[in-house]
Amino acid sequence: MQKRKLGKSGLEVSAVGLGCMGMSFSYGPPADKQEMISLLRTAVERGVTFFDTAEVYGPFTNEELVGEALAPFKGKVVIATKFGFKLDPKGGPQWIGLDSRPEHIKQVAEASLKRLRVDTIDLFYQHRVDPDVPIEDVAGAVRDLIKEGKVRHFGLSEAGVQTIRRAHAVQPVTALQSEYSLWTRTPEAEVLPTLEELGIGFVSYSPLGRGFLTGKIDQNTKFDSADFRNALPRFTPEARKANQALVDLLGRIAQRKKATPAQIALAWLLAQKSWIVPIPGTTKLARLEENIGAAAMKLTADDLREIESAASKITVQGTRYPDKLEKLTGR
Repeated sequence: MQKRKLGKSGLEVSAVGLGCMGMSFSYGPPADKQEMISLLRTAVERGVTFFDTAEVYGPFTNEELVGEALAPFKGKVVIATKFGFKLDPKGGPQWIGLDSRPEHIKQVAEASLKRLRVDTIDLFYQHRVDPDVPIEDVAGAVRDLIKEGKVRHFGLSEAGVQTIRRAHAVQPVTALQSEYSLWTRTPEAEVLPTLEELGIGFVSYSPLGRGFLTGKIDQNTKFDSADFRNALPRFTPEARKANQALVDLLGRIAQRKKATPAQIALAWLLAQKSWIVPIPGTTKLARLEENIGAAAMKLTADDLREIESAASKITVQGTRYPDKLEKLTGR
């Protein structure tokens, strides 16, 4: 698979990475551990070198899974993880607030190193901006960890442009991870130009719209009771019906290119900037191979114009998150 560099940092990763969250968190009951270990190792064999996890996924179980699965490939893969949530001390599954105090960041780093079975965290993101801790203090804490050899690169997730600039002035930011896809184009207005100016890479999570852009979900789809999408405004049956026009557009292009809607959605993202890396998640081998196939797809200038023209006439219905979670983005 082709490689991409995240901005000017020199951090090189596969053009399509793998988001690991759904293997143990958010989309229904956790998948079988041995099957997921096998899937993660197959991803490496297929050329994926970039894997995304976080302490809050589980909590902890996703990092442990990724650490065990990728232990044989130490030094050959890039593992990104995240800090910044306050977890339930009783071990509950839900986070109970934000916590990016420097001492907490350092505690999380030590624990993540053990779970991931690595000597250095390749990319350490602040998961969400904590309004109670100046971003300069956060960047300073990660800078200390980099000096100690415990972290290689600093990242932010869902941060606004002023936060990105302030953090970058203290410790250069390697990558911003935020949601970006054909149905979530918010980063285009301010974030992408800022990243380009500063030489920061962009990692796109949910590049397939949490599965919606694959064409396998419609207004009648029923999700498992433990599936996070049940709580998302964009996944009400009414919103899904209204947003079907976007999937139909991808389907039309896919048919012509002898591809799948998911491959077109990923190829579209890859065509936006050479420093954008999508990290679609999956628990299925067939989907993994389909997503990897997008890296070899070429959309022509005409294809991209057609997608842009048709997409501009579609108004996506429903917010990405409920209010409580929406307020944590763009700070």
